[in-house]
Amino acid sequence: MNNDVTLLVKNAAVVVTMDDQRQEITDGALFVRDNVIEQVGPTDLLPSTADEVLDLSGHIVLPGLVNTHHHMYQTLTRCVAQEADLFTWLKTLYPIWSNLTDEGVYISTKTAIAELLLSGCTTSSDHLYLYPNNCTLDSQVRAAQETGMRFHAARGSMSLGESDGGLPPDNIVERDDDILRDSQRVIEQYHDADRHAMTRIVLAPCTPFSVTMDLMRETATLAREHSVGLHSHICETVEEEQYCLEHFGKRPVDYLADLGWLADDTWHAHCIHLIHDEVNRFAATGTGVAHCPSSNLRLGSGIAPLRAFLDSGVSTGLGVDGSASNDGNHMLGEARMAMLANRVRSNEVDDLQITPNAAAITARQALEVATRGGAKVLGRDDIGHLAPGMSADFIAINLNRLEFTGALHDPVSALLFCDVKNVDYLIVNGKMLVQSGQLLSIDALPLIEKHNAVSRKMMNGD
Repeated sequence: MNNDVTLLVKNAAVVVTMDDQRQEITDGALFVRDNVIEQVGPTDLLPSTADEVLDLSGHIVLPGLVNTHHHMYQTLTRCVAQEADLFTWLKTLYPIWSNLTDEGVYISTKTAIAELLLSGCTTSSDHLYLYPNNCTLDSQVRAAQETGMRFHAARGSMSLGESDGGLPPDNIVERDDDILRDSQRVIEQYHDADRHAMTRIVLAPCTPFSVTMDLMRETATLAREHSVGLHSHICETVEEEQYCLEHFGKRPVDYLADLGWLADDTWHAHCIHLIHDEVNRFAATGTGVAHCPSSNLRLGSGIAPLRAFLDSGVSTGLGVDGSASNDGNHMLGEARMAMLANRVRSNEVDDLQITPNAAAITARQALEVATRGGAKVLGRDDIGHLAPGMSADFIAINLNRLEFTGALHDPVSALLFCDVKNVDYLIVNGKMLVQSGQLLSIDALPLIEKHNAVSRKMMNGD
């Protein structure tokens, strides 16, 4: 928006602020100046006019959802290895992914973002960790900037091929020096540390079984020299744990600790198989978790102990994870899955039940993980809740739809219990990207056609 342009959102049935008091404001309103929220409160207490007025009578408004872990290129290879566990799934897909092109990076990013926007996601991180055929992180950044999504681009990496004891084939790994050189380049070219920044860079070696220990150490040093975040996968499967014990003589979390990867500038995807002491170490060091329930269930990896994370004070957000292991990009759906899957885990007897007989995760708690939790994991103090001074990132959903029938006595919980599909409005940085359920910054039909053509070539190895 141009300088000093104002937006008034008024008459919302409920504004779910997720602020420090967790206010839910009936007949609520937001007043936005440029890209920042200036006022939040009842409609009759806010200004009555603005440059643009959006009457959201009958809608529920809440902060935009924050996706903390994804692999957007995988939209090109969905529904592959449908019954496989993680290692079998990876070995099946690595040869297909070796056909990825830079055009594929760009197209897949736009496609994933289109789905995410419709599902209520306003900020996403993405972990691009393989770069065959001259693929670049630049194409991801360009796609995100064109769509208007707030984006944390993770310069991922794999450097440990099969011949050196790693899992990925040698033809899709890079040299440590090349990875570090390109990591510095993208930080210098794209990272914006300012408040309300639209683009930030993260450094993200992939897994213990696909990168060298030297790369882990040197990446952490480089990231801290430039004050950018660190991200990786850890404790996703029992097989990964066995790999670490066999190759490093220690459990995955001990491996991370020795390399400087337990810290408040760092977060890890999955963390399913943490034991009691390791959960407490994450909490004590401020290390974050990207909880990815749909992917974890799809691959049969397990259910992460979300209740234990929250009870222990571990910074926790949600991730839809790869679109070949989910196989979708739906943040509201991921919040619903987190709520439901935890109810199975919370009934198990194990050493991670921090609070004996702890209550199940509520819908509001799951929504908080998807908003405030994700913002904290990404190191942001400007998104994740609605309050004066926060970025103007929010969504609205019409309550007058079939999914909500019989549930209007608690529309906040109904967002998850009633399996809402898509949002009606989505605003990022003060700019409307979804209006009346339609994408404004992305032309979906030609994108779908182009995406499917690129996917066919990649699957066929053309």
